[in-house]
Amino acid sequence: MKKSSLVVALPALVLSGLLLSGCGMFRSHKSWETARQESPLEIPPGLDTPTASDALVIPPRGANYPTAAGATADDGGAGGLIADGFVLSDSVDGAYRRVGQVLDGGEVGQVTARDDAAHTYTLSVAAAAAKKRGFFGRLFHREDNADSTGTAARQVQVTVSGSGSASEIRAQGQAAAVAKVIDTLKAKLGG
Repeated sequence: MKKSSLVVALPALVLSGLLLSGCGMFRSHKSWETARQESPLEIPPGLDTPTASDALVIPPRGANYPTAAGATADDGGAGGLIADGFVLSDSVDGAYRRVGQVLDGGEVGQVTARDDAAHTYTLSVAAAAAKKRGFFGRLFHREDNADSTGTAARQVQVTVSGSGSASEIRAQGQAAAVAKVIDTLKAKLGG
């Protein structure tokens, strides 16, 4: 009998010894309890934060005229209309004549009007009307399918004006049509 009580008592004694000695294992040692206060970071002199008062200033209308480096977009509050352009190193009359020769070639579109006094051309440019529909769009909207892949004529006005000793060529109208006109003129005129 003594052997069975020893078999039960010995594991209980070992288990209680482990539990008593392991109490320190179950205590949490939180490092924030032993942390000490450090001095705050200081900004070195001359590295202060710059002023942000001009960060959200909206530029005045027409402040983005193109430079010799390239053109800038201008929404002009017209919703989807942009103005784009570039600078050509030629006189205003010479640049107007050269632009007219490129536009009369018919690559970009059809010239519908021209004003020699104001140095402007009005074009009818074929631009993509809409994106192609996906599978389900074509499946459920069959009647609109023919119109979704066609092209639509867009009105673009091209103006040639003086810019110092060079000429500024600007196009205004729908974004895709303007991009097409400006890209073609730049390629043909070397602007």
